[in-house]
Amino acid sequence: MTAFFFILAAIGGYLLGSIPFGLVLTRAAGLGDIRAIGSGNIGATNVLRTGRKDIALATLLLDAGKAGAALLITRALASGLPSQTELELVAGAAAFVGHCYPVWLNFKGGKGVATFFGVLFAGVWPLGLLAGLTWIAVATMFGYSSFAALCAAGIVPIAALVANFSYSQTAFTALLAALIFWRHRANIERLRAGTEPRIGAGKAAPTPPQAPSDSLEAPPTQTDPEPAGVAEAPASTEP
Repeated sequence: MTAFFFILAAIGGYLLGSIPFGLVLTRAAGLGDIRAIGSGNIGATNVLRTGRKDIALATLLLDAGKAGAALLITRALASGLPSQTELELVAGAAAFVGHCYPVWLNFKGGKGVATFFGVLFAGVWPLGLLAGLTWIAVATMFGYSSFAALCAAGIVPIAALVANFSYSQTAFTALLAALIFWRHRANIERLRAGTEPRIGAGKAAPTPPQAPSDSLEAPPTQTDPEPAGVAEAPASTEP
């Protein structure tokens, strides 16, 4: 029976987390397919590249909220069960996975940063607060959302271990942090190469190849210079 509850929490969390709010909201706002803009990601940072801060904020809140909702719903339904904490964390982790690998989009989803924050605030709020403050500080200093997310993800499991959080909570944060780093592989490469776009900046479009000239005009002919040493004979001045 316990295994059934874990499977149910995982499926419910995954389905809730797999709702692609970034794609839904940008299409509803007439902005087209967010996957064709900027990094191609469906998360709030890429939505911000459309210039619609309101849509980006709504995406951020909904992506964070769906992960937190998965955990809190499971907490309410599993109240009193011996494995309540573990069931909550499974539902939250499944929502995170659902956001990153949604079945509706051929398993090509977001980077999981907003869902990471949402599930931390709902499940272990002190670690969520630490992650949020870390992100704000690093993003303000360096201007890179991806670098801020990596720093926030990296510090959380360390803090959980140092602060003696439970084994399941520490393992939970370590798993999510590992997935954050995995989903940011391309960002890490761009950060190393110095080509990662800053917050609010779009990716530069590639310069289209220049079309060959259609002109059929022949190039001007060059007049050969007069051979050196050949002088024109002076006109006769005899009377």
